[in-house]
Amino acid sequence: MKPDRRSFDRLSGVYRVLEWLAFGADLERTRFGLLDSLRECRRVLVLGEGDGRFLARLVRRFPEISVDCLDSSAGMLARARARLTLEEQARVNFRLHDVRTAELGTGNFDAVVTLFFLDCFTEAEVTTLVARITTALRPDARWLWADFALPARGWRRWRAQVWVGGLYGFFRWQTELTARRLPPTEALLRAAGFAVCAERSLQAGLLRSAVFTRLASDH
Repeated sequence: MKPDRRSFDRLSGVYRVLEWLAFGADLERTRFGLLDSLRECRRVLVLGEGDGRFLARLVRRFPEISVDCLDSSAGMLARARARLTLEEQARVNFRLHDVRTAELGTGNFDAVVTLFFLDCFTEAEVTTLVARITTALRPDARWLWADFALPARGWRRWRAQVWVGGLYGFFRWQTELTARRLPPTEALLRAAGFAVCAERSLQAGLLRSAVFTRLASDH
């Protein structure tokens, strides 16, 4: 959970430590587990990247990729930039913007990446964002998504509810986050014409990642 708010600058220096204390390496495993799904892409939009760990892995794994990296936190963008060599930085367009108002263009990107980002918004905001982001994608684009999730039932759901409630409480205290519950992002993506082509879960279903592609009828 990585709020897209300017006040998140105050946590930019300790976010990785907090992450490891809470989940060990599992958040990184969730981020990187489906990275190879972007192998054929050439221009990628990364939204709410945070401190740049995914960005660094992406540009090093695939030297032919160019990236637009958009975040509303100047502190996080600075940390992301610092992870890259000058040569790698030349392949990245760093953009300090709020995704809700940023100009994304039409049909520009082979893929979009939203990792532990869309949980920072309300369901209504995510609905609008999905539509705006979809417009920025090419017809055969991929959407790499990762976030917290609530399993369907049982002790796994109870455990996830405790964790998610605590995380929202912490980030409302530390930042300007207004969201109070997980948006149904996967359902919203399916409603927008996307289907899952790869997926994985960790932490008894609390952490989930998936790659979405558009259904053929929407091409």
